[in-house]
Amino acid sequence: MQLRTVRLDHPDARKLNDRVQLEYTERYGDPDLTEMDPAQFDPPAGLYLIAYDPDGTPLATGGWRAQDHSPEGYRDGDAELKRMYVVPEARGRGLARRLLTVLEESAREAGRARMVLETGTKQPEAIALYTSCGYLPTAKFGYYRCEPNSRCFAKPLIVPAGVPDGSPAAGLRHTAGAGPAASERR
Repeated sequence: MQLRTVRLDHPDARKLNDRVQLEYTERYGDPDLTEMDPAQFDPPAGLYLIAYDPDGTPLATGGWRAQDHSPEGYRDGDAELKRMYVVPEARGRGLARRLLTVLEESAREAGRARMVLETGTKQPEAIALYTSCGYLPTAKFGYYRCEPNSRCFAKPLIVPAGVPDGSPAAGLRHTAGAGPAASERR
């Protein structure tokens, strides 16, 4: 697998976005309506990646964009994970997990305090991926924060002094109440 930094409006990114939008429509009845400007993913305030196979075929995508305190429920220092998607024919190879690790490291290096994401109940594989990578339920945020099928998760990127990295206290210290992956919805 080769990871390449691209813009959200790159032709391969648009092609993969079209595929994930079809999957959202199949699962939820409509595409993701979250507004995203390609410039939001430009370093250092974000990053957008595509994973390619050795032949140059795009297999997976994902990115993060900086978010700060807003009426939509974001906090200062958030990095919002967006458009995590692996084409069906490449699933089960660990691509999403590897992509997620690179995105988390990039956001950490950019000084973001936590990675946040929103997915939905009709994507149990996404929820399983994120929880297995240390994400915990958090207060809802973003465009779909009032939707009953929406689930939001967060993972600290900068662990407070005195709290061992990876300890439950590190995650719990950064989460607020939970709402009542693989691709990531919205």
